[in-house]
Amino acid sequence: MEFSTLAPVRFGFGLAPRQTPPASPDEILAALRGPDLLAQRWPGLTTQEALQMRDEFLRLRKAEAQNVPGATEDFKRQRQAIDRSNVGGLQIALARAVEDPTGMRERLHAFWRNHFTVRAKRAPEAPLATAHGEALRPEITGSFPALLRASTLHPMMLIYLDQVASFGPDSKRAKKRPDLKLGLNENLARELMELHTLGVGGRYSQDDVRQLAELLTGLRVMAEEGTTFAPDFAEPGAETVLGHAYGGDPAKLSDIEQVLTALALHPDTSHHLASKLAVHFVGPEPDPALTGAMSEAYLGAKGQLMPVYEVLLTHPAAQGASFGKVRQPFDYIATGFRAMGFDGKAVMAFNGPQIRRQAFKPLRDMGQRWLGAPAPNGWPEAAEEWISPQQLAARINWALKAPAGLQAKLPEPADFARAALGPRLSDLVAQAVPRSESRAEAAALVLASAEMNRR
Repeated sequence: MEFSTLAPVRFGFGLAPRQTPPASPDEILAALRGPDLLAQRWPGLTTQEALQMRDEFLRLRKAEAQNVPGATEDFKRQRQAIDRSNVGGLQIALARAVEDPTGMRERLHAFWRNHFTVRAKRAPEAPLATAHGEALRPEITGSFPALLRASTLHPMMLIYLDQVASFGPDSKRAKKRPDLKLGLNENLARELMELHTLGVGGRYSQDDVRQLAELLTGLRVMAEEGTTFAPDFAEPGAETVLGHAYGGDPAKLSDIEQVLTALALHPDTSHHLASKLAVHFVGPEPDPALTGAMSEAYLGAKGQLMPVYEVLLTHPAAQGASFGKVRQPFDYIATGFRAMGFDGKAVMAFNGPQIRRQAFKPLRDMGQRWLGAPAPNGWPEAAEEWISPQQLAARINWALKAPAGLQAKLPEPADFARAALGPRLSDLVAQAVPRSESRAEAAALVLASAEMNRR
């Protein structure tokens, strides 16, 4: 299969009528090495902005509880602003996905956002969940150690995995308030090893988890500063993680950064990341030669990610024409938007009700609530997780309603089918489309087809 046919499906968000697909891996790699133009064009929520929104929500909620005049209306407006920022984050993500000429940067951003899953458990945290994804973005073409630090030390990750409730058992704060029974929380330490770096089969023990958890005590989220290190909360003394001692009395943020780098550059991490990337982009059972080559590239480059992506894009085992994965709902909707001819500017021009009806709610109905993965291990990759009767019905319903709901300007049915699916257009779809009673019905057939739903 020609690379220009393969690339939009395996490494991007499908074909777009006014975009020429990348002709070679070098074209994609050059784009990844260049500036992040789409983040410049449509910047997302910053961590500082998200903290301000959270703190204002908490202030107004308290004021309302105290019956401060005008607080109820102000609090209502703040809740609405947070809701709009959540939907707006999805709109920006979709605009970038449909505009990206190669699709690879946006696919990588979605992959790493899922790898480092966070979820807002309370309304005021929603902006921080959006900002966490934006904080990852500058590092996804750099080094994994930097990416790991950006994720781990972000306020949203500390809140999501309850690190802000973790106290060193022998810390000054715990000894000062024995009545509160302040204790250690191992959630962040465990997920750091099990999900973010070494993997489920990684060579670490429960003692390593506990020692890492003790080293992480002291990490706190402050109203204006964001993530800080508070020595009074930290467990005193050195901690030994995977045979190496870190910290002292007291530990410091730099000690935590050192252990994160060590975890990032561990051989088990290279294998874990290579396997996850290969499964996500290529298929459920990737060739060991591919994952081995990606792992070697990672270790040889000391955690730099571009050499890993180069192997992924060029290895013969990643060039096969078998498409054994089901597009996840975000991927599916972005691919449908591209097929219907929408560019990023058009997506950003959709009004709030349109985005809610044609993207935000359909994502939930298809089983992938925006920034709402149910557990720290993120959304599953297995095809069967996305094809329940209810999920398939939601996809078909979206295919039927989206063209009219978004006022898509559709070409002749046969032209639309060829533009949307290219050489992957099956005889069955090609024969059915001309018989459709309307362009919208023809578009629905294409959008609901197996070819559109698989990659």
